[in-house]
Amino acid sequence: MTENEDASRPYRHDGTDRRMHNVDARTLRSLAHPLRIRLLNTLREFGPATASKLGERLGESSGATSYHLRQLAEAGLVEDAPELGKGRERWWRAVHEGSIFESADFLTHTDPEVRGAIGVVLHEVATTHAQELNTWLGTMSEWPQEWRQSSDMSDFKVRLTPELARELSAKLHAVVESYRDVVPEDTEGSAVVRTHLHTFPRPSE
Repeated sequence: MTENEDASRPYRHDGTDRRMHNVDARTLRSLAHPLRIRLLNTLREFGPATASKLGERLGESSGATSYHLRQLAEAGLVEDAPELGKGRERWWRAVHEGSIFESADFLTHTDPEVRGAIGVVLHEVATTHAQELNTWLGTMSEWPQEWRQSSDMSDFKVRLTPELARELSAKLHAVVESYRDVVPEDTEGSAVVRTHLHTFPRPSE
């Protein structure tokens, strides 16, 4: 199972206490564009914005962001935020805090368009993770010593069965969830912490 929140950004979640969206084949096809994924992630992470502001942040034209925002709106992933607009200014916000989907189901879907769409989405998620990590490595010297000491970049190799691999991922997701609402947003010295999880088999030879 993959959860993409703002982050994008996969981790498991039962979806019972948060505004999570279960992605179906139709939504997946609408989401299968790199800019749409970036737009959705940005709205989830930084809150409502106009097409122009999103274009400035992402280095895209307002025409492109406006078009893809409308496509996301048709898929039910973003919506108007009219209370924020002034005059003809149109603001957009994400409808959900994150998305949940079972990537294995889409990889074996009978529709080749769906199989292609999940490939686009997963590769964009992987690209985003790499970009976020590289950004941290390039800016970590600007952070206080306490944050530099608290960061982590590790990898592990463990021999498992498919069932145990799923169990491992579920337990790691549960650990992350246990910290989700511990620190209030206005806590001095706090920051949003990104945790990426990738679990996959490797060839024995």
